[in-house]
Amino acid sequence: MWVRDNACGLGPYRADLVETYWRWEQDPVVLVGYGRQQPESLEARTEGMSHQIRGDNIRFTVYDLTGEVPVPAGIATLLPDSAVRTAEYVVMLAPEARGKGLGAATTRLVLDYGFHITNLRMIWLKVLAPNTAAVHAYEKAGFRTVGRLRQAGYWLGQVCDEVIMDALAVEFTGPSVIVPLES
Repeated sequence: MWVRDNACGLGPYRADLVETYWRWEQDPVVLVGYGRQQPESLEARTEGMSHQIRGDNIRFTVYDLTGEVPVPAGIATLLPDSAVRTAEYVVMLAPEARGKGLGAATTRLVLDYGFHITNLRMIWLKVLAPNTAAVHAYEKAGFRTVGRLRQAGYWLGQVCDEVIMDALAVEFTGPSVIVPLES
């Protein structure tokens, strides 16, 4: 694991977990939360995985550390724009991992990594407005609402807004799990 706190850890994105990732992505709650209307085949997901592993995005497997052994519990991704030192954030938790506070803990670890390892100056995201649990988790981790895209998404068949949120490195406070090397 690359970084961790008491609740969760971030480790490498793993090709051997493609079926697990695919199962999580087909969950109706995830489909609604991302505004997708249709599931994806395992074959398409496996092909996409090979492109993702070779890509420039920063991808993590999220681990739940609250039990006896670490258990894969989700995926977190930073989609960087290196020209301006920013990145879009995307996260997905397994159905069995939701409701435990892992969303906020994961998001905080990704912000810590993005600001202190990747040296990003801003990380942003879009979330469907009715997804209030996600909005609260993002706020708890350090994101702030900065705008809305009106009628940009769908939630359970109804048109809805997308909320735009960001977090700035200069405003990232609290303890970091990134420990500097001793010289």
